Amino acid sequence: MLLALLSWAYLAWLAADMSSLVGGMAPRLRAWTPAEFVLVFLMWAIMMVAMMLPSAAPMILLHARVQRQAGTAATHLATWTFTAGYLVAWSVFSLGATALQWGLEKAALLSPMMVTTDHRLGAAVLAVAGGYQLTPLKHACLEHCRSPLHFVSQHWRPGAGGALRMGLHHGAYCIGCCWFLMALLFVGGVMNLVWIAVIAGFVLVEKVAPHGRRVARASGVVLIVAALFLLTG
Repeated sequence: MLLALLSWAYLAWLAADMSSLVGGMAPRLRAWTPAEFVLVFLMWAIMMVAMMLPSAAPMILLHARVQRQAGTAATHLATWTFTAGYLVAWSVFSLGATALQWGLEKAALLSPMMVTTDHRLGAAVLAVAGGYQLTPLKHACLEHCRSPLHFVSQHWRPGAGGALRMGLHHGAYCIGCCWFLMALLFVGGVMNLVWIAVIAGFVLVEKVAPHGRRVARASGVVLIVAALFLLTG
């Protein structure tokens, strides 16, 4: 989990650095340079490592244990490859999030701290995220994330190439479970460290707590109510 801790340290530094720079700044209307796009993509990718790697720990540890019990050579390499596949999947998500952020900034819908400036957009994000929490697709993906042993038994592939495919596959399920929750970052602030930690903590509860399924459903109702409150408040 050292990688996750380093990612959190980077986010804390970045959030503090941005807070000292954005006071009084207006949203940018100009197009990003390629270098800016890459930097924002790296921010999202590192944020996903910090937020998602802890909740993937049970799956990663189980993969390593099965490798050891099978007497597979280079167990650590296979497990690192599995983890890399998982993070590659979230990097693809980060690319989409970066493009979305660019579009929102271009439309002057984000503040310098990357919070939506339109309460109707914020309410829409809350409502859609809440609705998605109640869908069969959400709970099918969550079931895979909550059942590492079932996932391994159904999707086991030998070798480094197999580990990479498994990591990508598990990452895809994880994205299906959590992608609308990540959109909530645009409501509370992409660089709001407390909000990032709240969402990451909620994802962890969903995936590993005994009543995570019920928590997921309850959160859907809470998000929809919050959307109505924001829209009418």
